[in-house]
Amino acid sequence: MEITTSNEERFATDIVELDRVLGGGILPGSLILVGGDPGIGKSTLLLMVAWTISKKYGTVLYISGEESLKQTRLRAERIGTLSSSLYILTETCLENIEYFIEKLNPVLVIIDSIQTIYKTDLPAAPGTVSQVRECCVQLLTIAKTKNIPIFLIGHVTKEGSLAGPRVLEHMVDAVLYLEGERHHTFRVLRAVKNRFGSTNEIGVFEMKETGLVEVKNPSAMFLAERPLGATGSLVVSSLEGTRPVLFELQALVTPSSYHNARRLATGLDLGRVLLMIAVLEKRISLNLGNQDIYVNIVGGVRTQEAALDLGICSAIASSFKDIPVDPYTLVIGEVGLAGEVRAVSQLEKRVREAEKLGLRRCVLPANNLNNLKYKGQIELIGVTNVKEALEIVLGG
Repeated sequence: MEITTSNEERFATDIVELDRVLGGGILPGSLILVGGDPGIGKSTLLLMVAWTISKKYGTVLYISGEESLKQTRLRAERIGTLSSSLYILTETCLENIEYFIEKLNPVLVIIDSIQTIYKTDLPAAPGTVSQVRECCVQLLTIAKTKNIPIFLIGHVTKEGSLAGPRVLEHMVDAVLYLEGERHHTFRVLRAVKNRFGSTNEIGVFEMKETGLVEVKNPSAMFLAERPLGATGSLVVSSLEGTRPVLFELQALVTPSSYHNARRLATGLDLGRVLLMIAVLEKRISLNLGNQDIYVNIVGGVRTQEAALDLGICSAIASSFKDIPVDPYTLVIGEVGLAGEVRAVSQLEKRVREAEKLGLRRCVLPANNLNNLKYKGQIELIGVTNVKEALEIVLGG
């Protein structure tokens, strides 16, 4: 049997941020897992997807195992996603779900959530590892044989429950995580696995009464409420997929009341922050051993790019010395253990994003400056080590 390949048309959801993360849209026959903490907005996002696909391509089946028909309709009315081609089914038995898929022959199926679905021939309770795994295998078969894309919603607990979506990650084609703090309005959709696209892209949304709204310019949104002239606050840049995003990074350094000083990082890798503290103590001779240090990326987002290293060092030093950083300065650079500042990738994109938002100065690795072809309004200052960078950032 000869196997041929062709560029199969994807379903465009018209939600640009989601289509970017998926790699251009929903591929027919794919099984996609959407994970995240309870209440983060997974059901809202996929109800929006169901609505747009039903308007453009035909019948969509949304299966809810957690809410009644009235509850789901109320949610749909609130966010404006009612459609005559969108069918809602409240069912948890997999055999019944298969029957309705066969009967309706939808172009898209959404299951909310996989933890509520069960097979009658398995003695285990819904949500257990065996039920979740077997149901996923059966749904994978349906997706591939009928060429129907299926979205699975899965909850992630803080304890890392074995019944969570991590059990399923090796089975599905794509794994998307909706991240954010429940008390913040921003949500970041990130792909941690994607057989048909990049895992470097992110989508940014804002939670409103009418549902999740796409954020066209995340940098402007994240920097909108930053305080001007506050110590320990500065602007950094993280490359998320193909686009740079500017964040406000804050640090608070205060004398410790306890024998062991506290270290806390929100939105950043704590291990990386501890390395930067060690560099400041050893290479810059800052006495931070008796100081509590708190570092935060504002907006409830998470990033781990090494290009934030110099920003972390600068924010901590700014708070410790009580010297504010110029609010129109962007700080970029990876820091090594010897205190050297190393080059970062795609610097021109980051600088141009900063220029759009009215920043006037950029402190960056000297090696990048030698190869940069940027011609614009921002003043570029190359540095080779942390000490040199802090003299510039804190010295005016």
